[in-house]
Parts: sequence; structure tokens; C-alpha cells
Amino acid sequence: MTLSVTAHSDATHRAADAWRRQTSLRRLYTAIGVGLLIVALCGTMWFADEANAGHFFDRLPHILDFLSWLVPKDWNDVWRAMFDIASPHDTGTQEFNFPLGRAYVWGSFYIPEYFELMLTTLNVALVSTFIGFVFAVPFSFIAARNLTPHPVLRLIVKRFMELLRAFPEIVIAGLFAAIVSIGPIAAIIAIGLHSIGALGKLFYEINENIDMRAEEGLRAVGANWFERVRFAGLPQVLPNFMSYTLLRIEINVRISTIMGAVGGGGIGEELKLSISRGFGAKTIALVLLLFTTIFIVDQFSAWLRRKLVGEQAFMIGA
Repeated sequence: MTLSVTAHSDATHRAADAWRRQTSLRRLYTAIGVGLLIVALCGTMWFADEANAGHFFDRLPHILDFLSWLVPKDWNDVWRAMFDIASPHDTGTQEFNFPLGRAYVWGSFYIPEYFELMLTTLNVALVSTFIGFVFAVPFSFIAARNLTPHPVLRLIVKRFMELLRAFPEIVIAGLFAAIVSIGPIAAIIAIGLHSIGALGKLFYEINENIDMRAEEGLRAVGANWFERVRFAGLPQVLPNFMSYTLLRIEINVRISTIMGAVGGGGIGEELKLSISRGFGAKTIALVLLLFTTIFIVDQFSAWLRRKLVGEQAFMIGA
């Protein structure tokens, strides 16, 4: 009995020693890995600084100097710029020519220039998301392992959606700008194609987790593939589809703004010009309008997603 207890104790000690050695070895490897990562990071930052004509670290203390250029002389000009109201400081320059941007609708009634540009940005986002949704839904059912009509077709569709997601929207927009010229159309095509790939991936992952009993029942009575998808698959996943689509609208509003800064039209283009020219009142007006719009879109889509999916889907993160 004593020998048995002693042997068990020795085995426990050996196991504890082995565990301590493995832990020490893992910590050593972790420390070496972190050290190498820090060395690589410092090396790349040094190389980038040397390659930068202005020497980033030398100019770092002046990184916020541009804010002084954008402080308006009269803060009331911010609201005048937003609503296209004439400024008493107007000297005929582009910095204070607020009324010239008015978009007259009927008689003396007009839409302020920046609101019209914001509507253009929102339209680009909405149309792009609609294109992405229309194509992503059928692609997602073909790409789903449990619903695909044929494995080869599934492979082709998945690779196609991966290709659409692989390229940033700006790259796609640059390609189509050479065909359809710079403007909202190129931005819509670029964001729409990327949305097909992004939504398609999210959708087919949802499809692969549906309850297959309804599909099996329809298959048993001779329903074809379209009927099984329509009556067994789509009703289960449509609320989640709409939730992800609303989330994609939020993302596409931001992307549309960036696309506008590179020639895609909308508020992004005007924001870029205002910043580059140092027009303080116009820049702050554009930033305020953009922030307010994105906040409203985010809050509305979050509220709508809760209504579609249900409050219980958000309880985990509460």
C-alpha cells in the first residue's frame, strides 16, 4: 500500500514538473515572438519614416496644425454654409459663396447644396445595397452546402463571391470609371459588386444552419429545388437576411462618402475639396451633416433590426 502511494506521488510530481516546463517553454516562445514582432514593427516604422519625404516623426508635433486652418472666423457661417444662407463676410470668393449651391425645386423653395449631396450619397448606398441583396439571396442558396442544387455549381458561386470581396471598392470603381466615367454610377457598380460578395457570404452561412425538416418534407412530396428554397428555406432566414442588409446599408453609407472623395460624387467630394482649400465653415458644416446622417441611419437600422429579428437576439450583448 505504501509503495502504491509513493508511486502515485512520484507520478504526480513528474506530471507537475512536466507541466511547469511546458508552461515556461511557452512563455519563452511567447516572449521571443513578441520581441521579434516589436523589432519588426520598429524596423518597418523606421524604414517608412526614412522613405517619407517629410519625415513623419519630425513632423509629428505639427499633426494637429491643420485644425487651426479650419476654425471659422464666424461660427454662424457654419449654419449659413449648411443651409445656403448668404454670409456677411462674402467677398466673392468660393469660401463664402453659400447661396450659389442652392438646388431650386419650385419657385423660391430650394434644397441646400449639402443636403442634396447627402441625398446623392444615401442614394448610392441604398441602390448599391439593393443590388447586393438581389444577387446575394439566390447565390447564397446555391452556395449553401445543405441546399445547393449541385456541388460544382456551389464551388463556382463561392469562388465568384470571394472574387467580388477580394478587391476594395475603390479599385473596382477605378476600373469602371474608365468605362462609364467618374461619378455616382461607377460608385454604385463598385459598392454593389462588393456588397454581393459580402452579403452572399453572410447569407449562405445562415442558410447552412436552418432546420432541414421542412425541406425534407417538401422533398418527400416531390417539390423541386426552387419550391424547397421558397417555402422551406426563405421563410426561416428572411428576418436575418434583412438584418444583415440593414447593417450593410450603414456600412455602404460610409463607403459612399469615401468613394465621393475619389470622384464618386456626393458629399465626400465636396468634403475633400473643402478640407484641401481650408474652408473652415464649409468643412465643419459638412462634417456635422455627415455625422448626423450616419447617426440617424445607424439608430434607425438598429431599431428596425430589433423589430425584424426580435429583442431576444440582442439580449446576449445587453
